[in-house]
Amino acid sequence: MADAVQRVLDELEIRNLLARSAQASDDGELDDYIACMHEDAVWGGAGFPERRGHAAILEGAVGRRADGIAGPGSHTRHLISTSRIDVQGDTATARSIFLFYGNTHETPELRLMGVWEDEFLRTDEGWKLSRRTIVREEA
Repeated sequence: MADAVQRVLDELEIRNLLARSAQASDDGELDDYIACMHEDAVWGGAGFPERRGHAAILEGAVGRRADGIAGPGSHTRHLISTSRIDVQGDTATARSIFLFYGNTHETPELRLMGVWEDEFLRTDEGWKLSRRTIVREEA
């Protein structure tokens, strides 16, 4: 029973981590966004270059904000519709369906739809995203 309770607690923490990272990407502080990532995290896919580690991932986020692609004032929003999470001890995987909308201040338009194939590590600070592979879904 204790294992089942721990698995539920782990899944809940990972779901909240997914939400925190999406919300920080949309309109939060980049320090909060990068805090969701393991220091050696890998992020990329769907036309985005692969980035390794906090500095490179942060550089990409800063660039997307500077280009008005995402972040405060860009009128964009990530929506996570479903996530399947599998916890295996101190590691976990998740497959999440996401939608990325632009023009959210007027008539929202779907800019990207896809799947986040994520890996997580349990750390002393809680669960951290260790790899995100973005897979574009074609209409």
